[in-house]
Amino acid sequence: MTLVLLLLLPAGGAAAVAWLDGVARRRVHLIVAALTLALAVGTAVQVATAGPVTALGGVLRADALSALMACLITLVGGIAAFEAAREASTWRWYLPLFHVFLLTMLGAVVTDDVGLMWVAIEGTTLASVFLVNAERSRESLEAAYKYLLLCSVGIALAFVGTVLIYFADVRALGADSALRWTALRDVAPALPARLVEVAFVFVLVGYGTKAGLAPMHTWLPDAHSEAPAPVSALMSGVLLAVGLYAVIRFKVVVDLAAGADFSSKLLQAVGLTSVGVAALFLWAPANFKRMLAYSSIEHLGLVCLGLGFGGVWGLGGAVLHVANHALAKSSLFVLAGRIRGAYGSASIDAVHGLRGAMPLTARAFVAAMLALMGLPPFGLFVSEIMILRAGFDAGHVAVAAVAIALVVLAFGGLLRALHRMLDGVAPVEVREPSTWGSIAPIALALALLLSTGLAWPKPVAMGLAGIVAVMN
Repeated sequence: MTLVLLLLLPAGGAAAVAWLDGVARRRVHLIVAALTLALAVGTAVQVATAGPVTALGGVLRADALSALMACLITLVGGIAAFEAAREASTWRWYLPLFHVFLLTMLGAVVTDDVGLMWVAIEGTTLASVFLVNAERSRESLEAAYKYLLLCSVGIALAFVGTVLIYFADVRALGADSALRWTALRDVAPALPARLVEVAFVFVLVGYGTKAGLAPMHTWLPDAHSEAPAPVSALMSGVLLAVGLYAVIRFKVVVDLAAGADFSSKLLQAVGLTSVGVAALFLWAPANFKRMLAYSSIEHLGLVCLGLGFGGVWGLGGAVLHVANHALAKSSLFVLAGRIRGAYGSASIDAVHGLRGAMPLTARAFVAAMLALMGLPPFGLFVSEIMILRAGFDAGHVAVAAVAIALVVLAFGGLLRALHRMLDGVAPVEVREPSTWGSIAPIALALALLLSTGLAWPKPVAMGLAGIVAVMN
């Protein structure tokens, strides 16, 4: 019943916070977020000790990859929920939609049904588009409309890919099980290779739009920069990863049906394009929230490169990078929201003297930025090295070398922007919005980033090995 409760809890939480008011509303909001995280961790422990967990006749299923995604969604959800409670938005549907958003993302990663996953990912768009427009400004409305339009087109293309996969295997499996991941994987070697390859192109473009991969990324900078900080943290930290999760699941089927070379070339091309586009925009950013959004494109591009390079180092590095990026980016968007609120602007030119005006926020922001840049001793350094090593080991030397050059370019742009924000004299009206207590969730995320960068406890190594096994 753990998987059922994992979905029922945010659904019930959404209903409860829609009905309640005042302090009780915020307390229930935080309690639901904490309990959902506890259930996700409990599910991960069950999977680690007893193998995949199923419910409702196999409709719900969590393996090692699903368990990791559920933990990331609920952990980032907890950080974002804490910040959402601090913001105390006056829009009544803000907190209910927040939990519906968590529900749809969790639904996408704990179902064994390809069709239900598609429905859940479409649900993430419908839930989050209203959150993007929570501030009710002209800019946020435009960003929400662009997000809805492009992601709806993307999800339609993903539907075409799903239908093609269905027709490819329906005669082998029968209508009752033709859309189950476990069944698809079993019969994948017998599926028509060309049809599966065409399906994967549709899937990659469709779910790649949701993941913010270039050139389907154009909605992402607008939506992430206009959404409230907790929503940006969820979208950048885990929503993009949910889109990529769907691509990973289809990649396993395609590799068994047509060989790994086809998906490898596509993922490398999309990954390198994403890193390149992001690096160019990151060299001289003007808006620090858009800067963080383009950084997400860069890091998801690196994940695609890891998936394309393959092998233990590539797949393991890709999974670890997803987790590290979720922790770093959610922390940064939360802090960026506080900076924007204190300075009244997201323009880098308008933010100066951050070090003196907001010392607590500035320290946490610097630490999270250094982690995002891939500097040791943070985990992003380790996962980037794993991905690049996989490229060199697999003989993709040119691709890996170009990726390194683009990462250095992005690093330079991020470092310049950080320097501009920290130095100078702050306006006298700027006040520190953070307290030691409010920094605690961010400190936890940074501590986890340090743990994956400095030491690998045996359970972490075993868990990563189990996830890589699922992806092969």
